[in-house]
Amino acid sequence: MSRKYTVARISIKGKNFEILVNPDPALAYKEGKSIPLSEVLVTETIFSDANKGLRASENELKTAFGTTNIQKISEIILKRGFLQITAEQRRRMIEEKRRQIIAIIAKQCVDPRTKLPHPPMRIQQALEQVHFSADPFKDAEEQASEAIALIRSVLPISIERITVSVKIPSRYVGKAYGTVKSFGKIKNESWGSDGSLTAVVEMPAGLYGSFLEKLGKITHGSVESEILK
Repeated sequence: MSRKYTVARISIKGKNFEILVNPDPALAYKEGKSIPLSEVLVTETIFSDANKGLRASENELKTAFGTTNIQKISEIILKRGFLQITAEQRRRMIEEKRRQIIAIIAKQCVDPRTKLPHPPMRIQQALEQVHFSADPFKDAEEQASEAIALIRSVLPISIERITVSVKIPSRYVGKAYGTVKSFGKIKNESWGSDGSLTAVVEMPAGLYGSFLEKLGKITHGSVESEILK
């Protein structure tokens, strides 16, 4: 197999099924971007072992996928299966994930001595000092929590938290409730006679701006919010 191609594979009922793909379009496709399969697939062939050039039989395809349609099977493999990535792709993904982690830490944390956020460069230097390695496939928020615990040994850092009261008009509650919950811990909620929701939420201080921005878009600017403490 040429180095410029990679493999996407899935195992169903003990059988392996593989396709040859172009690395960057395949990764973009798996990430949910709108990429034509014609740009992703190197060849419209389903293999049992791509390196050996062994093709899966029609009977195996029918048993595993319920169809022999190459396009439909390829979609399933790409969306549900494992995609082999290149060293360059992995490097780019790690760099992007590290940037996300640093941005999260910069938003959520402060220097307890000054109560001011640490500059991103200082956070990056602290991560390098503790030899933190970003996982390209792991959630950035989760990794940020792990990173904060590590860099506390070399950088004075604390998560400044605030308590916020937010009132959402009834017609937007369905769309906005999940967003409110995702930003912090709902400590109390009450419902008005008109169906509006008033919630008291505890969250990292650095997220308050994003919190207001997202709720503002959902409610078309009709959200009411204030910091309680």
